[in-house]
Amino acid sequence: MENHSARIRVPKTSELVADQIRAQIVRGELKEGDTLPPEGALLVTLGVSRPTLREAFRILEAENLISVVRGSRSGARVHQPSTDLVSRYAGYVLESQGTTIADLYAARLAIEPTVVRWLATVKGNTPWMPQLKEALADLDEMLKSGHYDEFIDNISHFHQALVEASGNKTLSFLNRMLLNLGRNHQNDYQRRHPRSTEDRVKSFRAGFKSYDKLIKLIEAGDVEGAVAHWRLHLRNANETWATRGEGERIVDSLRS
Repeated sequence: MENHSARIRVPKTSELVADQIRAQIVRGELKEGDTLPPEGALLVTLGVSRPTLREAFRILEAENLISVVRGSRSGARVHQPSTDLVSRYAGYVLESQGTTIADLYAARLAIEPTVVRWLATVKGNTPWMPQLKEALADLDEMLKSGHYDEFIDNISHFHQALVEASGNKTLSFLNRMLLNLGRNHQNDYQRRHPRSTEDRVKSFRAGFKSYDKLIKLIEAGDVEGAVAHWRLHLRNANETWATRGEGERIVDSLRS
């Protein structure tokens, strides 16, 4: 009896063409904003039919690696892989799996103190530390100028800059995904639980002082002090965002 489960699927020609172009983009041989050769030239160099090439383009367009202007004589425009796009899709997966808000914040609590420990160990001597201090300065300016809504939106930028200061791309990617989902929940929470301007400003100032203290502890090389401070900061934040029935909510990857 023939073993159907052992059959090997042979990729279609259009998939092989898409693979070839995708590899050039991922490896950096094609940069953001570059244009592919016109369709006629690609048909000759690749030795494929027009329907095959257009199917390959549809595959790459679906992955947001190229954009094609219909009717244009110029080639398709190249786009580098997007972290935001992938993290958004990962958010869809987490939501479909029933991931809770409490689960989300527990993951962040596992990542950021670990990053803080390493940063304090090297006293913040990394090429990316100036970006973290710039994020803090931006928050300071927003607070002083009374741009409170903008301040809220940029808190996540500080958290992301903190993880990026480690230089670890894997942790930075995971953290960006968590922050995107967390920001969705926080925006929704604030719509459902409005506060007075006075209470908001008091909270923002306390948060800013905590961010400022963290950077000072990191630069002083106070490893245990920095880790303990940031773990307490995150736990206090989690008590706001993930308690009183909030923690049981399923993450919302579609809300903005």
